[in-house]
Amino acid sequence: MSTFRTPRLRVRLVLAAAITVTAAACTGPVSRVPLSSPEYLNAASAKAPSPGAAGLGDPLFPLDGNGGYRVDRYLLDFDWQAPRTPFEAATTIKATATQSLSRFDLDFAGNTLHTVTVDGKTAATRRDGDELVITPAKPLAQGKAFTVKVTYTADPTQLRHRDDAIEDYGWIPTPDGTVLYPQPNGAKMIFPSDDHPSRRAPITFRITTPPGLTAVANGKLTDRSEGADGRVRWTYDSEQPLATQLAQLAIGKFTLVDSEGPHGLPIRDVVPDDLVAPTEEYRKLTADHIAWLEERLGPYPFNRYGLLVGDTDLGVALETNTISLIPKADLLGERVGAERNLVHELTHQWTGDSVGIKTWSDLWLSEGHARFYERLYSQEHGGDDFETMMKAAYANHDQWRHDAGAPAEPTEPNLFKRMRYDGSALVLYALREKVGEETFGKIERAWTTEYRGKIASSQEYVDLASKVAGEDLEGFLHPWLYGAKTPPMPNHPDWVVNPVQS
Repeated sequence: MSTFRTPRLRVRLVLAAAITVTAAACTGPVSRVPLSSPEYLNAASAKAPSPGAAGLGDPLFPLDGNGGYRVDRYLLDFDWQAPRTPFEAATTIKATATQSLSRFDLDFAGNTLHTVTVDGKTAATRRDGDELVITPAKPLAQGKAFTVKVTYTADPTQLRHRDDAIEDYGWIPTPDGTVLYPQPNGAKMIFPSDDHPSRRAPITFRITTPPGLTAVANGKLTDRSEGADGRVRWTYDSEQPLATQLAQLAIGKFTLVDSEGPHGLPIRDVVPDDLVAPTEEYRKLTADHIAWLEERLGPYPFNRYGLLVGDTDLGVALETNTISLIPKADLLGERVGAERNLVHELTHQWTGDSVGIKTWSDLWLSEGHARFYERLYSQEHGGDDFETMMKAAYANHDQWRHDAGAPAEPTEPNLFKRMRYDGSALVLYALREKVGEETFGKIERAWTTEYRGKIASSQEYVDLASKVAGEDLEGFLHPWLYGAKTPPMPNHPDWVVNPVQS
């Protein structure tokens, strides 16, 4: 995505190539390397710093993410004060240049910017919408490790809205603090970042809170220290790289409830003090849920897990890495509904968190899997019949294709509509009907094993499924994922798709 700004360099390369060819006429044959070759382009890039791309060109969010560098770690320092109250913050980013950089972007929305340094030296900056454009004091060579520090006043009232299942996202206030809902691209409201699901890095959180409040974040608590003024500093390490949309930071009057899952897995629930007893019955089911999913998807992929009970009116759960955000209403309602959401978010730890998505168009892989196993579990534990639910989804599939795009071909406004949930679970159900339950189980375990800790695309799922099944499934899965019309359902010739209503 880089643009070379020095055409005279290309002229020099052409002259150099001509000299080489002339010399070859006198000395014998040499290999001729075209100017479009990686050798020439890499040489040009090394000698001619150019701007990193302002976005990754995602089909749905083209300006999300950034080009020219790789984030190696985020360090977030937040001096939290009170709900809906601005506070001082700093984000330090350790990164590596993947090209010779004259300037680069960070995704950063709102917030009052103070200073930006690159390797300790003040950098020039400008803001362009959600882009923070940074020009270091001197260019960064390809392969160079560098450190960016951004200081700012964070605004914990920042919130955006979507007209799909996401609803509100960004900073979600609670009576005494906050939780985060950064999906799909709200991390940029929290901290400057490379905000795209394909870009993952570990995060160190250092949060200072007033006395009486607890801070929690993804991963492991590595330090807790109290200052002379009574304020407490909490330090967390995410332990594994994660996408920015899966970052979690919660502050409030919490009780931390520790338990143990399969194979000694540490489980820590983060619960508002007055909700500990009312939510206990359903929270205690987590170990059983993990064991059930391990039978189908293989070993749990992280070092720990837990539930964060959201004391908010937002009725949306979120699969933030190792600590799923579950609205209190889910845990205070009836058991079947509660377990559906608990299993859904837990499934994401395998598919969506561990196996990440390459583009937002691949979201069906994340949400479709979570809905598939949620409904399968629910059928076995007092919920609706799985096949009946899939038959209903089949009947509506052409309408969903018309309204929200095929499963792997969403549009941005319709990204989190029902097609990405029940409509995408139906694709997996169709595949199971095609290859049989045993082979489907092998495909699923291969998927979560081979791509553990990696990002993957829809095509990679199709290729892996074909490999495991021992047959080319491209012709079967492509119409399901991209076609304008819903294909026939294997083994169910009586299933009918309803006519599309404009």
